[in-house]
Parts: sequence; structure tokens; C-alpha cells
Amino acid sequence: MKPIVFILVVLFHLTTVAQTASVKFSPPLAEATPESVGMSSERLALIDDMLEKEVSNETLPGVVALIARNGKIVFHNAYGMADNTASRAMENDAIFRIASQTKAITSTAVMILWEEGAFRLDDHVSQYIPEFGKAQILDTFNEQDSSYTTKPAKDQITIRDLITHTSGIGYGVIDGDDRFKKIYAKAGITDLFTTENIRIEESVKKLAQLPLHHNPGDKFTYSEGLDVLGYFIEVVSGMPFDKFLKTRIFEPLGMEDTWFYLPRNKHNRLVSVQHKVDGKWEKYPITFYDTDYPKTGAKRFFSGGAGLSSTARDYATFLQMYLNQGELNGKRILSRTTVQSIMGNQVGKLFSDGGKYYGLAFGVVTAMGQDHGGQGSIGTFDWGGYFNTQYFADPKEQLIGILMKQTQGPVNDQTGWKFRQMVGAAVDD
Repeated sequence: MKPIVFILVVLFHLTTVAQTASVKFSPPLAEATPESVGMSSERLALIDDMLEKEVSNETLPGVVALIARNGKIVFHNAYGMADNTASRAMENDAIFRIASQTKAITSTAVMILWEEGAFRLDDHVSQYIPEFGKAQILDTFNEQDSSYTTKPAKDQITIRDLITHTSGIGYGVIDGDDRFKKIYAKAGITDLFTTENIRIEESVKKLAQLPLHHNPGDKFTYSEGLDVLGYFIEVVSGMPFDKFLKTRIFEPLGMEDTWFYLPRNKHNRLVSVQHKVDGKWEKYPITFYDTDYPKTGAKRFFSGGAGLSSTARDYATFLQMYLNQGELNGKRILSRTTVQSIMGNQVGKLFSDGGKYYGLAFGVVTAMGQDHGGQGSIGTFDWGGYFNTQYFADPKEQLIGILMKQTQGPVNDQTGWKFRQMVGAAVDD
């Protein structure tokens, strides 16, 4: 075989490879009775009553809840409305904008490439995206015209910094520092989601020119680092980010309802984002983004930090893969040795949130968090999303809890903590 042909064959293989088969075979999620996996039907009924009351009291427009244990779904119920104005009832297979729940999926994609030896976590991102070559920290800021001065950073941003939110990059429109909101807006950074004809590459390369909150590695600052990594995945893999996720994660796991932009035949399952107006739930208006972004517009911006939509069952499938130490249905997504690193404390004491630390994809419960109660066992991993979605998975109890909602604006919603606390209390073995 001629050298050039051999190289092309190798490149084709690298850009089309699916996940490997595993000697281990854990079956896909399936329904079972609560008692068959050590859960109490009576206590699950209390969760059902709680969610029914929250929707009846119009605290929330609608909810989908899923609970699984030992790979078996024991609770999967829908409540209320997917769209109150249209009188569209919520269904179990409803599709939700999962926003920051996208981050764990993007992190998984990064670690898939890491397993293949494509890079080291402590490589400078500038080795792959040269625009990040000279990191600068914000020094002074002029409120009148949003101009600023910078000073050189002591260190350069690494892949690990991006995946752990310690890079110093901000979050634009939702940033806690108004200076960065203005700087990002003036630079034309696209935050979160958009219907505009923009590629993630364009936004990331603009972002690379902007100042940082702090020196990389010094603090935990929730950021657009996972958007940077979405583009990084394109650079390293040679594939569009959406295609990489589809071929390397979604298709092997059977996650047929997880997309950046929904196929037309799934549009009617997308739940509307709602807010309360004069005591009634109405569709949230267009602000800095259009809530219909998963099904309209240019459909070119693949946000690694916030762009995906999914169902409760699909996301439970993703979490079950992690509970299985990286395997599901005979497909090896990650090695159990890699999962161990992902679940390890990557930021020391930089992240502190009620008995949790931060790993390479999730917040993870510590012994203190376990002992305080209501968070799950040591090692339980979790996160949530901008539109009021929550999830957790407890490796010790082999327990998954997912709560999907779609709200914006003020909402007196207590279901997140109640659900998690009550799910743990329904263990009966």
C-alpha cells in the first residue's frame, strides 16, 4: 500500500471509529418493580404525591421525573403541562433543553480523545488553538466605554483548567462580574445558545483574545471553558462536534433523543420554556436568545457548555454508563480507570459547595456531604441546568434521580432538594 493511501485509510478510521466492544455487558435501562431492586413502592408514592401537589399548586407548569436503581427504571412519571398556553400535556418522552447538563457530555467526549492519546490534560490549549497563546488578566476597566487594560498571566490555560472551570475565562451574559458581561458583549461573544448563523469556532477565537478573571488554576470560576473544549474536540478529532458526540456517545448508548438541533419529527416533543405572568404560566419571550433555538435558526452553533436537548431516559442512560464504570450494552465508552480519574477531586479546595468537590465532569459528594444528609452517598455525582433541570447518580446505591423542568424567572420551586432527599429515603433493602 502506498504511504499516502495508508495515511488516508488511518485518518478515515480515526474519524469514523465507534466506541469499542467490552468484555463486560450491562443491559440497557429497562423497567422493573421497585421491590425487585430494593426500593419502596409506598415511599415512591410519596414522591409522586409531592410532585403532583407542586404542579397542582402551580409552583411549576410541568415536570418529568425518573428514578432508576441497579439499571432498572422504577419511577418515570410526567406531571402538568409541556405548554400551558397550547394546552399540551407533559409526556414521559418530552424533550428538554438540558443547558449545563451538556457539560458532562462534553467532558466525556474530551476524555474519550484523552484515552486515545490525543493530548495530555496539562497541555496548554494554545498547542491546539493558537489564539490562546498569550493569556492576559483583566487589570483596569473603564465603565464609560468598556475599555480595559490587562497584565500578563503567570500561566497559560491548560485542558484541565478548561474542564474544571479554573481557566479564568468568564461567562458573558450570566457572569457574576458585570465588567465581563460588558467586555464579552462588546466583543460579540455568543453565550449559551443562539439561532444566529455562527460557528463555535468563531466565538471561541474571539474569546481567546479577551482578558481572564484570574491566573489559570488559581480559582474556580464557572465559565465557557466547555464551549472552548467543544471546538477543541473538532480540532483534535477532525470531526464536527455534533457528529463526534453522535457517533462516539449517543449512537453507542442508544441516546436517540439527544441533539443540539432536533430533527423535525421530534419538534412537537420539545417542552416550552415558561414563566409566570399575572399568576399564569406563559411561554418565555425572546431575550438575548430565542427559546426555540433547538428547532429554528441557523442550527450551526454547537455549544459544549449549554447547547444540548434531551429526555429524562436518555440522560439516565448516560448516567448509567458512568455507574457501570464506563460501559453500557457491551459498549465501552470510557475505561473504569478513566472514570476513577473523572470522579477524583481535581481542584482541591477551590470548589466548595455544601460537602462537594469538583472532578472532571461533575460535582461529587464528600463524606461531609453524605453525613449532612439528603445528598447521597460519598461519590454521588451531580449537576443541573439553566432551565431548572437536576440530576444525581449514587455509585454506592446504584441509584439515579432525574428531574426535568423548563422555567425561567422567579419560581418558588422546592422540588429539587425534596426529590433528591426523598429518593434516597425510598431505598429499602
